[in-house]
Amino acid sequence: SALAKGYLAAYKELSETCGIENDIKVSDLARVNDIFTVSKEPEDEEKICADVLSVAAEALERFIAMRAVEGGKLKDDVTSRLDFIIDKVAFIEERSPQTVKEYNEKLLTRMREVLGDVHVDEQRLLTEAAIYADKVAVAEETVRLRSHIDATKAALKAGGNVGRKLDFIAQEMNREANTTLSKSNDI
Repeated sequence: SALAKGYLAAYKELSETCGIENDIKVSDLARVNDIFTVSKEPEDEEKICADVLSVAAEALERFIAMRAVEGGKLKDDVTSRLDFIIDKVAFIEERSPQTVKEYNEKLLTRMREVLGDVHVDEQRLLTEAAIYADKVAVAEETVRLRSHIDATKAALKAGGNVGRKLDFIAQEMNREANTTLSKSNDI
């Protein structure tokens, strides 16, 4: 500033005329009021706003892109798990009728062991097997599981905000799986 230059010039002249050593430091000048003044440039609020909006828009674009990548990976994972479940449902559907047949044979064998040569009422055994078959039938549950899996895949394919819908379907799938498990006595 002009004031600082004036002090320096006066100090130089004093040191030359009076033989005073020139040992002035910036810290010495800083102690004198009004030598250095700090003034802030007026802010360009429109530029600041434009810069903030630009950075925010870029951050939002990156966030959306990251969510799309993450969502795609989750979709692939859920789909592969659904395919795994479908394989298990197919196995259950294939195995279920065999368990009834095996139960009938086991019941007949036991009855013969217990009764020996006494005649076994085949009709009564068939009735018992039918009661058992009705008790362990899981056809309704497997049909519902397949339906829920199809609904989940359709929701994933449609995209958008499907979190709540998928949560509900998962609860229904869990219900069908638990019912199937509770009816099963075959590993």
